[in-house]
Amino acid sequence: MSKFGELIDVEIPVLLQFYTSWNPDEAKYLHQNLHDVAETLGNKVKVIKIDVDKNQDLAKALRIKTLPTLIIYKHGEMQWRQSGEQQVNAILSKVEEYI
Repeated sequence: MSKFGELIDVEIPVLLQFYTSWNPDEAKYLHQNLHDVAETLGNKVKVIKIDVDKNQDLAKALRIKTLPTLIIYKHGEMQWRQSGEQQVNAILSKVEEYI
């Protein structure tokens, strides 16, 4: 968890996407959305994808129950959390609130 703390304790927003790799079609769609967000905002945001199957302790600690789940952290504190699919423009708007 200390590595996670270092990951999210930065000045720019950190957008985390929790997903599972067992549904490749859904994962591909969601990864493309995050790629578009990262490409649009560049170094103004850090975008990280986290496979819950490979990070079960973290998913449990954050009480991730629905996939996908998106979370925005800034300065180490959770600012926003949403479960379910999100359109690129909605994600961009939300992240921009914390830039």
